[in-house]
Order: sequence, then C-alpha cells, then structure tokens
Amino acid sequence: MVRPKQNNQGKPELTEAEWAIMKVVWENEPCAAGTVQEALKKSKDWAYSTVKTTMDRMVGKGLLEITKIRNLQLFNSRISEEDARKGEFRKMLKRAFDGALTPMMQFLIEQEGLSKDELNQLRQFVEKAQQKKK
Repeated sequence: MVRPKQNNQGKPELTEAEWAIMKVVWENEPCAAGTVQEALKKSKDWAYSTVKTTMDRMVGKGLLEITKIRNLQLFNSRISEEDARKGEFRKMLKRAFDGALTPMMQFLIEQEGLSKDELNQLRQFVEKAQQKKK
C-alpha cells in the first residue's frame, strides 16, 4: 500500500480536494462516496465520478479505507483530523517561517490584529505550557 505524502514530522499532507473530502468523512464515517458528493454539492459541485475517483485514490494513498457490504462501499478515515492538521501546520510553518514558531507567533500578534480575548487566550496557553515544563 502507498503511504500518504508526509512531512518530516511524519504527519500526512493533504491536497485541498482531499481536505474537503476528509472533513465530510470525519463527520459521517463510515460513509459512501454519494454521501460525500452530496455534502460537497453546494461548495464544490463535483460530479459523483470525480468524488469516487478521488476517494479511491485516497484509499491507495492510505488516507481512507473501504469496507464492502454486498455492492455498497463505505469509506472510513485512516488518519485522524488532528494528524492532518499537524501535517498542514508543519507544512505552512516550514514554508512561511523556515519551521520556526517564534517568528510565526510574532507575525500573528503584529499583523493579524488579535482581539483582547485572543491575546488573553494566548497568555493562558503560554502559562499552561510553562506549568507543564516545570
């Protein structure tokens, strides 16, 4: 079996189309390709054959698995949403900030106009992380 493309932390990297499909699968698994196509109808307007072909390729990449019940194929995820997010985050961090967290945090604070509540949440996260390090 082919493994999903992974970053250097071993987290899978998904294409935009795979993300859209995985979100539906995570919410509805196990589910048929028709369920995914219907859920994406408004945002993607993909034909059933496009969704099914993409999902079959995702099986080959190790992102999904198929369970067959008579002539029905149900798809389940083989990766967690958390692992997919980690992979996506690491890809972005490496590409935009050479893998360094501090410049990314500085960019968010200075450029993204965080609200007072968001800044308070960040402080709480930092304090919690510091407590764990002790």
